[in-house]
Amino acid sequence: MIFFFIFTFLCSLLCSLVAVAFITLLERKILGYMQIRLGPNKTGILGILQPMSDAVKLYTKEMNWPLTSNSILFFLSPSLSLTLALFIWIIMPYFFQFMSMNFSVLMMLSILGLGVYPILIAGWSSNSNYSLLGGMRALAQTISYEVSLIFIMMSNMMMIFSMKFMKLNQFQKEFNFFFFFIPFFMWILSVLAELNRTPFDFAEGESELVSGFNTEYSSGVFAIIFMAEYMMIMFFSMFTSVMFFYMKSFSIMYLILPMIFMFIFIWARATLPRYRYDKLMFMCWKIILPLSTLNLFVSTFLTIMMKY
Repeated sequence: MIFFFIFTFLCSLLCSLVAVAFITLLERKILGYMQIRLGPNKTGILGILQPMSDAVKLYTKEMNWPLTSNSILFFLSPSLSLTLALFIWIIMPYFFQFMSMNFSVLMMLSILGLGVYPILIAGWSSNSNYSLLGGMRALAQTISYEVSLIFIMMSNMMMIFSMKFMKLNQFQKEFNFFFFFIPFFMWILSVLAELNRTPFDFAEGESELVSGFNTEYSSGVFAIIFMAEYMMIMFFSMFTSVMFFYMKSFSIMYLILPMIFMFIFIWARATLPRYRYDKLMFMCWKIILPLSTLNLFVSTFLTIMMKY
């Protein structure tokens, strides 16, 4: 039985890694059609083999090695980032769960909290001003929006009086999305900022930071950084689906809802202009955080009233 659980978990990780490649193709196709162009269409049928050719190109290119960088940390941080992105999938409510944790949401928050370290280490160890500024921006942005993410998440968890993710999925069977209509939009904004996605991609500002914290990275390590980034997009799409909607294992909704949220994240990139950094912080601390705190108090009060 233990072997079967481990096999299930390893299969899910393998599927996640393969899916990451095709999410990049999906993004390039959607952005292409939204900008009235074709996108990748030469490699294979409708460009289906483009992710494979990108992987071959990236992993066979010469690796950039800055002489003044801290070499060990420079090459360790992308691997750490990908490890955390893979490890966070352990909390998802699979049909056969590898580790059924009573505090799975707390586990997820712990891994998310560690996610800022690879970015900061990558920026600092590159010994580049652009990389360091990008790392500091990402650190401030991620820490700020994690607070509101936690409060919105806790308002949902208070409804079930548990920190177990499985119970939350079962609780959403009654389709309680209407109770969380306003927090849902705050959650989407916070996730976009947490993932450094447009319009909040200040850690990778091309106009002022060249490429942000990954300026000095190239070849395979560059690919690893973006594998971790797109895996977190996929995870948050799945997490949002489970937290706000009912997701029955091995149902068609298990595929459709995360795809819808991934499309929303890509759609935001194609549509919205980049925000200003001070406005991003103002929105977090003066708008989203007070509203999410109020939402937490209201949901707690209503839950206690319903219980007693």
